[in-house]
Amino acid sequence: MKTLLTVSAIALASMSGAAFAGSHSVSACLITKTDTNPFFVKMREGATAKAEELGITLNSYAGKIDGDHETQVAAIETCIANGAKGILLTASDTSSIVPAVQQARDAGILVIALDTPLDPIDAADMTFATDNFLAGELIGKWAAASLGDDAANAKIALLDLAVSQPTVGVLRDQGFLQGFGIDLADPNVNGDEDDPRIVGNDVTAGNEEGGRRAMENLLVKDPEINVVYTINEPAAAGAYEALKSIGRENDVLIVSVDGGCPGVQNIKDGVIGATSQQYPLLMASKGIEAIAAWAADGTKPEATDGKDFFDTGVALVTDRPVDGVDSIDTDEGMDLCWG
Repeated sequence: MKTLLTVSAIALASMSGAAFAGSHSVSACLITKTDTNPFFVKMREGATAKAEELGITLNSYAGKIDGDHETQVAAIETCIANGAKGILLTASDTSSIVPAVQQARDAGILVIALDTPLDPIDAADMTFATDNFLAGELIGKWAAASLGDDAANAKIALLDLAVSQPTVGVLRDQGFLQGFGIDLADPNVNGDEDDPRIVGNDVTAGNEEGGRRAMENLLVKDPEINVVYTINEPAAAGAYEALKSIGRENDVLIVSVDGGCPGVQNIKDGVIGATSQQYPLLMASKGIEAIAAWAADGTKPEATDGKDFFDTGVALVTDRPVDGVDSIDTDEGMDLCWG
């Protein structure tokens, strides 16, 4: 994992070296889904620290809640009007945001999607993200291996992000199902599989309250659910509370994605069985470096070999390793969390 992060840093260093000294008049924007989710708080910290280091003026914006598309569009319009050289964006609605992104690019602004690819992915100049399908696949493989023969009779709840099915949610959901051994229908859509092990899908808005509500809804559908996939760790915490309220917190396997410090602690505490860790601080800081390079000489970031985005890495975190699935324990996960 540390090697992968080092390689990522080297890959972008060549784009940014000469740019840093001349970037004092450069402004950039960071637009996140919310300013309360710890993942996006850390992303803002990473962007802010790197902008200060490079002398870039950073303006940060966020939706009121996950899914607040209109506020993000307004933020892009403000960035265009203010003459920003680059925008870092985690889009709530990955397809509807595309016309506003195109307006920014037409104005000469470098647009980098962080964490969440746009739909289509090439609507942004580049995406810096975890391989979200792989993140889902890792927790799916881990869950199936943990259950062993019982995986054939699992009852699975899928706690997704939003009704609009943003790319990050679809990729993680579909990756989990494939990792678990369930045949996908349309890999670009959630909820169209016909495997009898799937109890159903519900949406969480990526927060604890939404996770609790979605879990309660699916438990009404089948109170014997024993595997829960969640889009992120706040949703997992809510699902756990719903299960705890009926005395089932110890006999349901919960898996998630993010690998934030609270999420890794939840693995230590037995709330989550395993999570796929991603690195929002790295995404944001490398995004700022890319904007500095673009402002200096028009250099654009390049994708990781063999992929259509810049891969910032992923690692499975669990204290219950299984054969055939590489993982790190919670001590290492805590050292790397939010990196």
